[in-house]
Amino acid sequence: MTSRTELNTQGWELPAHATHELGTERTRYCVCIFVINEGKKIAAQLERMKPLASQVDIIIADGGSTDGSLEPDFLRRMGVRTLLVKQGPGKLSAQMRMAFAYALRQGYAGVVTIDGNNKDDPSAIPDFLRALDAGMDHVQGSRFVPGGIAENTPAARWLGIRLLHAPLISLSAGVRYTDTTNGFRAYSRRFLLDPRVLPFRDVFSAYELHYYLAIRAARLGFQVKELPVTRRYPNHGPVPTKINGMRGNLFVLRTLFKACLHHYDPPAAPTASPSPMEAPRG
Repeated sequence: MTSRTELNTQGWELPAHATHELGTERTRYCVCIFVINEGKKIAAQLERMKPLASQVDIIIADGGSTDGSLEPDFLRRMGVRTLLVKQGPGKLSAQMRMAFAYALRQGYAGVVTIDGNNKDDPSAIPDFLRALDAGMDHVQGSRFVPGGIAENTPAARWLGIRLLHAPLISLSAGVRYTDTTNGFRAYSRRFLLDPRVLPFRDVFSAYELHYYLAIRAARLGFQVKELPVTRRYPNHGPVPTKINGMRGNLFVLRTLFKACLHHYDPPAAPTASPSPMEAPRG
């Protein structure tokens, strides 16, 4: 492993959170799992991810679960390296800022992200790691590209992604994306630390950061690609989602339009890419 210098974190806006390190760093990359009260779903997902423990460190970014599903002893048995617990305001994007800041400070060369509701097949994680090794900066998982599988996707969700969300993000980014609400992704260290990106801002609270990073990566000329993934919704029962009702969907649309109109771009971004700020772990 290479030595690393201190990060310049001046100006980083992060939610208050607690850090519980349950193991030691072992790998070049980490996978960040975003959860809040996922119960049996996160337990099942971690069981599926145990075979990957030698390839990628597992970080859980908890939004403040109260269901007892993240007991430290259980997480250690599942090979989880760190549990981060958000204590400040915000939703998914606040969890993402918390997780990315931890990963970068720990020296990881890249981050894979995945939801913790057991909808995604984690066996695709090695594909994301290989993409990062090949120089990709933003890797979007897609169930709609050849090799991808979309099972039991709710009709309204399918139509919204295919006819509205993905086309608008693609138009704004200048590249074609097919599955822009899918949180199964990967980001390189150089992309997250580029001063033209600045992801550590309080404006990213709910779903803004997902949309912004997909657009910003392509607009700045970073290497982006889609990889086939599998996303399965349950055959019956409620749809596992944190977006509910008319109000929730209208909020998502408003956020989407603001991202596509570059509302979240840094106010005074440099025009040239800087030299690397530090050496990642090798």
